[in-house]
Amino acid sequence: MRQKPAVLARAIVAKSRLFTVEELQLRFANGVERTYERLVSRGMGYGAVMVVAMEDAETVLLIEEYCGGTDSYELSLPKGLVEPGEDILAAANRELQEEAGFAARTLEHLTELSLSPGYMNQRIQVVLARDLYPSSLPGDEPEPIRVERLNLRELSQLALSDNFTEGRALAALYLVRDLLSQRGEYQP
Repeated sequence: MRQKPAVLARAIVAKSRLFTVEELQLRFANGVERTYERLVSRGMGYGAVMVVAMEDAETVLLIEEYCGGTDSYELSLPKGLVEPGEDILAAANRELQEEAGFAARTLEHLTELSLSPGYMNQRIQVVLARDLYPSSLPGDEPEPIRVERLNLRELSQLALSDNFTEGRALAALYLVRDLLSQRGEYQP
């Protein structure tokens, strides 16, 4: 196992309502020193969830919402922050109701993904939601979110779409497709 670099100094160099930038002075095992900057979480530490909601054996629900980072409307999976005192599965079911208008009778935690581990410490929990039924909760979105359906056989086309660019969501969809195929619940 490789030895992690020694942290010589750390300082918050910028902070906004949403982001905190931390500067790290590091010394690697070979003696090389470098300065790294990274986005760190706001200190809440409760994490986030991303939901792969299966309407049936091969149909997944996607949402379309405005994304400030890309300044465009994007398709993705329902996702959001875990509230204080809330467990991952409850958060996934809440976000599914807020963003897609469905709840799930069956929820399964699959894995944890990061977005850009070289620059961010945030991680997201991927949850598979099945046995859906209509149920909605008010969310914090500024406008209604549009829900679309995708057949898992169309993942390749989705990956090439201009309005679907989130790598974590794509990884989660391929993970679920392969997992369901391995379990014999989906035939590609």
